[in-house]
Amino acid sequence: MERWVLTGPPGAGKTAIANELTRRDWFVVPEAATDVIAALDAGDEHWKHPEFLDQIVMLQRQRQLDDPPRDVARQVFDRSPLCTLALAHYLDLTPLPALLAEVDRVIAERVYMNPVFFVSWVGFLTPTKIRRIDKAGTARFAQVHRQVYEDHGFQLVDVPVASVDERASLVSTFILNSVR
Repeated sequence: MERWVLTGPPGAGKTAIANELTRRDWFVVPEAATDVIAALDAGDEHWKHPEFLDQIVMLQRQRQLDDPPRDVARQVFDRSPLCTLALAHYLDLTPLPALLAEVDRVIAERVYMNPVFFVSWVGFLTPTKIRRIDKAGTARFAQVHRQVYEDHGFQLVDVPVASVDERASLVSTFILNSVR
């Protein structure tokens, strides 16, 4: 099974690309953090919930381990446990053992393909109840993401700012032309 990752800062367009890939019949695994935040109903400071990061990484693990349909040879993940580790670093939180163990597992088992798609920030954010980050925070979060992936031996394929269709085409063409 090939498992490819879309990563990057909030508001970069990862989910829009994932939705377009789904429309094109790619098997896409949705982002976990948004679902966890919605389920926590912890108000404006969900990141202060003691189990926040562990819940994200456990949902990521569950989704990664779920069996896709038999005819699926490739999956595209909207984020990975390394993104959760980047979030911990960004929030200045000490990663708990469950998160560190999952990062170690996905690295040791080579769960995700290398390289990873790094989706460039489009330059603006639409604030939501869940996305509450400003422009400076987004730039810092992007740097933290890059560093975490590079520190764990991943190369990044930059997905530049373009239309959703162009970005999805770049991702799908890269995957289809990759050496397995």
